[in-house]
Amino acid sequence: MTTPTLGEIGVWRNGATLTADLAASVERLGYGALWIGGSPAGELEIPEQVLEATSKITVATGIVNIWTAGARQVATSFHRVERSVPGRFLLGVGAGHPEATKEFAAPYTALRRYLDTLDECGVPRERRVLAALGPKVLRLAGERTAGAHPYLTTPEHTRQARKILGPGPLLAPEQKVVLSEDPVAARELARRALRPYLGLRNYAANLRRLGFTDDDLSAPGSDRLVDALVLHGPPALVRRGVRAHLEAGADHVALQVLHAPNADPVTDYATLADVVLG
Repeated sequence: MTTPTLGEIGVWRNGATLTADLAASVERLGYGALWIGGSPAGELEIPEQVLEATSKITVATGIVNIWTAGARQVATSFHRVERSVPGRFLLGVGAGHPEATKEFAAPYTALRRYLDTLDECGVPRERRVLAALGPKVLRLAGERTAGAHPYLTTPEHTRQARKILGPGPLLAPEQKVVLSEDPVAARELARRALRPYLGLRNYAANLRRLGFTDDDLSAPGSDRLVDALVLHGPPALVRRGVRAHLEAGADHVALQVLHAPNADPVTDYATLADVVLG
């Protein structure tokens, strides 16, 4: 099997807020892939429903949590999805956050064992990616999967990740976007989304490796941190921020639009498509 085509730009969306109609709209707008976040269950029912509601877009999980979804169950689900809608599904898996999982221990060893089981169950390495931030897991992603799907990162992290992965493996970072040219309103919405992550050890450690300080990471997050993690401003600036990942070595960028309350997500995705596609 080969890795599904992602195109340069995709959409990242929490599975709890994803509908078949929204998925079809994302495809119609021309995005290359739809990443389903929020730790989709091991049955992979949401990815299967999205695949059935679309005709060509690649659907990926961003990510299935190894502590809550057993590898054998996920492998069985993968093969069911592949039989139902062949060639368009990419399985993203990862270890999640130690604060969220009481079983969290020795995540690198657990990831290796999980991948061993996926191997035993016939899930091809070309059809899976790892959530990876630090050098050790990035190397594992390049050795044992199609590549890496980093979350909450910057173009500088993308540059470092590409150096670790080398030229072959897929590198598909997530990037948050607020479609507002008002910096005060944009940062307010961005901080609301970033707040849960600032106290998580894996993200905080990665951001410190990128040069951010305790002052940056202290709630509600410095302007410097917010602006580095969440693109906002005029369309040209947003486009330049997305292109910065591609120029740093990304093959694909998964864009998570942070919506104002009651905003129509399709309208936001259409506006963003005008900025970043083509």
